[in-house]
Amino acid sequence: MPESFHRHLGPLLFFAGLFFCNFVSRIVLSPLMPAIEFDLHLSHGTAGSFFLFISVGYFVALAGSGFVSARISPRHTITASALTVGLALMVLAASGNLVTIRLALVLLGLAAGLYLPSGIATITAMVDIRHWGKALAIHELAPNSGFMAAPLIATALMHWTSWRGVLIVIGAVTAALGLAQARWGRGGRFAGQQPDLTALRHLAAEPLYWRMILLFGLAVGSTLGVYTMLPLYLVVERGMDQGWANTLIGVSRVSTLAMALASGWVTDRFGAKRTIIGVFLFTGSATLALSVAKGGWLVAAVLLQPMVAACFFPAGFAVLSNIGSATARNIAVSMTAPVAFLIGGGLLPTVIGFFGDLGRFSLGIALAGALILGGTLVALSLRMTPHT
Repeated sequence: MPESFHRHLGPLLFFAGLFFCNFVSRIVLSPLMPAIEFDLHLSHGTAGSFFLFISVGYFVALAGSGFVSARISPRHTITASALTVGLALMVLAASGNLVTIRLALVLLGLAAGLYLPSGIATITAMVDIRHWGKALAIHELAPNSGFMAAPLIATALMHWTSWRGVLIVIGAVTAALGLAQARWGRGGRFAGQQPDLTALRHLAAEPLYWRMILLFGLAVGSTLGVYTMLPLYLVVERGMDQGWANTLIGVSRVSTLAMALASGWVTDRFGAKRTIIGVFLFTGSATLALSVAKGGWLVAAVLLQPMVAACFFPAGFAVLSNIGSATARNIAVSMTAPVAFLIGGGLLPTVIGFFGDLGRFSLGIALAGALILGGTLVALSLRMTPHT
């Protein structure tokens, strides 16, 4: 790679670290959930709703982040996001009642949601357009490695502290990175652009956009939604040791790193529509298998379930990029993520937890699998330009 790109590796890795802490802060409750449920005497439905409160805050922040960065610059938005994520985790760790916990969860979602648009804008402004692919690939390693690392971090820290201590450690590290960004961070010294509401109205008239909203929601559900409730399901319903369940889930995400790198090639080779159909067919079937498998077959299902899901997102963004005008495409991408996280990362875990309270945890997982498998039918109905 040319030297001009090499000199940006340090800042890019720093932003990847910020994004990693941002992402882990939102999903670390998943491997901690059995301990949280026991400590606070929560029902499965209440535990699952935690992710809904995070998703509500995340939705509001992503949708309104343009208004924030237009006033205080992406640089300061990134700093504010990291510091507030750290604060929210510490408030959550100190909380002893549901009202305070839910307020802290909404604050966590709000703080975390501010980062991504400003982070992407800062990176693309800092790096030459010829190197955007490499720069964003480095940045996108954060969520994929976060899925893998969160249960392992939680398990390691739980050997010497409680779930509250785990949140404090992650919150302190995130806040420290926020202070480092404020002192030494590069880029982002420009005004952000406010959302184009006229383009949003035109986008809402596109039927393809609403199909993609549903598909993105199911895709997030197949990755984040199932992931958030899986440790609780394995411990409560299948009787696994909590440490072994978290380790198994962490190991299951190793394959997603390679699949994320290969997903662009898969989309180019088979086309976006065929890729999306294949993703939902495989992932939905594997999720259904989770609901009935036991013993060694259950271990195999846990390892297989997330493997192909990562291939959806390059294909999904390729379809979104073919909707309407250039302005509409930009709005399509920025508005799809918050709705998808609300559906897949918030509503789906809540529904699974509700079935857990009824003593039908397996049925909740099966319903999630059926919905994901149903995404195959939606994908078959997509009408796109020939090259997608």
